[in-house]
Amino acid sequence: MLGQREPEVYGWQTLDDINEGLKTFVERNAAELGAAELQFVQSNIEGELVTVIQSAKKHNFAGIVINPGAFGHTSIAIRDAFLSVGVPFVEVHISNTFSREEFRHKSYLSDIARGVIIGLGTQGYELAIRALLKQ
Repeated sequence: MLGQREPEVYGWQTLDDINEGLKTFVERNAAELGAAELQFVQSNIEGELVTVIQSAKKHNFAGIVINPGAFGHTSIAIRDAFLSVGVPFVEVHISNTFSREEFRHKSYLSDIARGVIIGLGTQGYELAIRALLKQ
């Protein structure tokens, strides 16, 4: 729903816009970041996200950048999936969750993440990719 849902909070960029920008970012910074292949997944179904996370080790992912949205505040299943595979991940939130409703202040993922980037807009995805590839 990016670009449509609460654009004053999340901006006008669509998910496709962000994904294309991230591909360009990785290509432009290949000398620094090394060769990297990005895989983009979006789902409103918690179990589908768990399946992707659980397959990450088998597919030798260097890491995962996740914007869990509301699942970050509710999903023990996603937390357990990350704990089961041991693949490093960075949690990203476009908006500053601490300036919003109190229920958004707690994430089930933050304490096990390699890092958390909150409130820097879509630039947070680039920072997360850089952090995972330069580990």
